[in-house]
Amino acid sequence: MTDEVPGEGPGGSEPEASASLRAFGEVVKTFRKRAGLTQEQFAPLVGYSVPTIASIEQGRRLPSVDFVERAEAVLDAFGVIRAAAKHLARKPGLASWFRQWARLELQAVTLYTYENRLVPGLLQTPAYARTIFGERIPALDDDEVETRIAARAERKELLTDRPHTIFSFIIEEHVLRRQTGGPEGMREQNDHILDICARRNIDLQIMPQTRGHHAGLDGPMRLLETPENRWYAYSEGQENGLLIPDPKVVSILQKRYARMRAQALSVEDSVSLLREIRGAL
Repeated sequence: MTDEVPGEGPGGSEPEASASLRAFGEVVKTFRKRAGLTQEQFAPLVGYSVPTIASIEQGRRLPSVDFVERAEAVLDAFGVIRAAAKHLARKPGLASWFRQWARLELQAVTLYTYENRLVPGLLQTPAYARTIFGERIPALDDDEVETRIAARAERKELLTDRPHTIFSFIIEEHVLRRQTGGPEGMREQNDHILDICARRNIDLQIMPQTRGHHAGLDGPMRLLETPENRWYAYSEGQENGLLIPDPKVVSILQKRYARMRAQALSVEDSVSLLREIRGAL
């Protein structure tokens, strides 16, 4: 399995013709120009960056629900933008069960990830992702592998497009020691993690193998906070995923994640350990 789009795993996906994303982008661009706005003028009005606006208009990015509503209001689009968005339920490389979570991620102000199976999708290199998808059972054909790798690469833009979003990753030590893709591939993967986690808004913590018990033993989890300060959780199995909106359940998972942050190595010690692991490969 994998982690990310297809869930975080490479489970079955329901492809969407990229034409629908391009068509939505054209609708937004048409109404933006009708309003006499450049992308640079439009971006602050809807609260998104210029590169994000460009990606949406070019049909390369799935718009969040928040973007749809803001664009509809700012451009006074007679409901057309909102109606066009209804046809964007699917996207290449996204598993059906992962779509709602992927849309929430686009507007998250806080995003927490605990993973004990493999490197989280947001942190994967193309080579690591190719190994995960290439070894999937049942096998994917070459086009399907490339579709999933492309979807993963696009989702990773969250880490660079949202500098004000707080990202926290807790990863089991054994995941970083497993030589997925061979020693050289894993060295590249760990170098990439060290590089991306040097950003001020991204924290990496390693759960050491010497920790005999911790609060996350029930399995991987993800938590996010929306701009409205609403929290959601996500849990994934091998061929399914569950978006959890129930505040009581989310609260339990928040408490577990908070305990894990105390049980894992500090950010500084985690970076030191990852450098040690990388050097030993």
